[in-house]
Amino acid sequence: MLQGFLYAVVFLTCVAACKTTRRPPIRQTLLLLASYGLYLTWRPWFAAVLLGSTAMNFAMGEWLRRKASALALTIGVVFNLALLAAFKYLPELAAHSASPFARLAMPLGISFWTFQALSYLFDLYRGEELDPTFLEFALYMAFFPVTISGPVCRLPEMLSQFRGEKQTSWEEIAEGFRRIAIGIFMVQLAKLLGQGILGGDGINSGFDRATQWTGPDAWCLAIGFGLQLFFDFAGYSHMAIGAAKAMGLTIPENFARPFASTNASIFWTRWHMSLSFWIRDYVFLPLAMLRREIFWRNFVLILSMVLFGLWHRASLLFLIWGAYHGMLLVLHRQVQSVQRRFNWNPGRLWTAASWLITMAFISLGWIFFRANSPIAARQMLDALSAPGTYASHFLSGSLYLLVFGLTAGYALTLLVINGLSNSSIPASPESRPRTGIMALLARFRWYWIPPLYALALLFLLIITFTRGPSAGQFMYNKF
Repeated sequence: MLQGFLYAVVFLTCVAACKTTRRPPIRQTLLLLASYGLYLTWRPWFAAVLLGSTAMNFAMGEWLRRKASALALTIGVVFNLALLAAFKYLPELAAHSASPFARLAMPLGISFWTFQALSYLFDLYRGEELDPTFLEFALYMAFFPVTISGPVCRLPEMLSQFRGEKQTSWEEIAEGFRRIAIGIFMVQLAKLLGQGILGGDGINSGFDRATQWTGPDAWCLAIGFGLQLFFDFAGYSHMAIGAAKAMGLTIPENFARPFASTNASIFWTRWHMSLSFWIRDYVFLPLAMLRREIFWRNFVLILSMVLFGLWHRASLLFLIWGAYHGMLLVLHRQVQSVQRRFNWNPGRLWTAASWLITMAFISLGWIFFRANSPIAARQMLDALSAPGTYASHFLSGSLYLLVFGLTAGYALTLLVINGLSNSSIPASPESRPRTGIMALLARFRWYWIPPLYALALLFLLIITFTRGPSAGQFMYNKF
C-alpha cells in the first residue's frame, strides 16, 4: 500500500513537471531520479545491477559508434546474455541444490531492460545514427513506466522524445489517465479470474490444486488462463503506456485485439507486440537472410519461437510452448503456399473457421505455458483428446460461468466499441452525421461511459478485495 502511494506521488510530480517545463535536461534528470528512486524501493542492489548494465552498455555503444566492429558487438551481446542468465536461469537450474545461486533474486525487469540494451547495440552495429548522452541512455534503460514489465522500447523511438522541448498538453494528460483507468479495470478482471467468484475456485486453483481434469475442465482452464494473462499483461501495458503519455512520451503498443486473429501469424503481430517485433527484427530476420532455402526459414522460425519460450523461463514446458508456436507459424506458411498455388480466395465461412481453429490451437498452447509440470500438461492434453471425459467436470460451475461471461463480455465490448467508432464517423466528408441509437450513444459517449465504468470498477473492487487471497497481479513480473 505504501509503495503504491509512493508511486502515485512520484508519477503525479513527474506529470506536473513535464506539463510546466520545456527544458529537456531538467525533465530528463527528474525522470531519471524518479525512476531510480522507485526502483530502489524494491531492493537497493537491484538498482546497482541496473546501473552497472547501463554503464557497460553505454561504453560498448561508444565503442560501436567509433567503429561498428563484430568484436565489440559480440562482447556486448555476451555480457548482456551472461548477466541475464546469471540472475534469471542459474537460480532455476540450481533450485534443488546447495549452490548459492539457488537463493539469488532476479532484479525486476532485467529481461526487459536487457533486451532494450541489446537493441541499442544492434542498431548501432547496423549504422543507426544514435548519440545519446549517458543521462539519456540511463533514462532509456530505467524509465519507470516500462522498467518492470515493458513494453520493450527502442532508443531511436525514445531519444527524440527525451530531447523534445514541448510541454505535455492537457489532451495527452487526459488520454494518459484514460489508458491508466482501462488498465486498472483489466488488471482487476485478471485478478477476478485468478481467484474466482467465490474465492479459491478460479484459474489459479484449477491449475495448482486440481489433480484431475476432464475435457471441458482443460478447455475452461486453457481459455480462461489466456484471458487472465491478456487482461493482466494488456492491463499493465495500458497503465504503462498511459503513464508515459501523461508525461508527454509515446511508447510502443503491446496488444491489438489478439483474440480476433484468424491465423497464428496475425496473432503474433498483436500479442506482446514489442517483444514479438524485437524477436522478428533482431533474431528471425538476420538468421533467415543467411540462406534462401524454405526449410532454413522454417527452421529459423521455430528456433526464434523456442528462444521466445526460453526467454520466459528455462524449462521443458516453455521450450515445448515455443516450439509449438513455431510449428503453428510454419503450418500457416504452408497453408498460404497452397492458397497461392491454387489462387484460392477464401470467403467468410473459411475466415470464421480459420478464426475458430486458430483460437483453439492458441488456447491449447496456454496449457504448456501455465501447467505446473510436464506430467500435469500431459494429463490435461489426454483429457482433451478423450471423448469419454466430456460428459462430466471437476471444476466448479462458477468458474465456467466466469470464463464464459468474461469471454462473451469482452467480445461484446469490442463490438460496441467498433459500433460507436463507426457511428461517430460520417459515411463521407460531404454527408451529414449519422443518425440512430448508435449515433446518439456515440455522440454522448463521455456522459454515459464514465459512470458505467465507475460502477463496473467498484463492483470488481468489492469482489476482488473481499474474496480470499490475492491472485497476484502483473504476472509478467516474474519473467
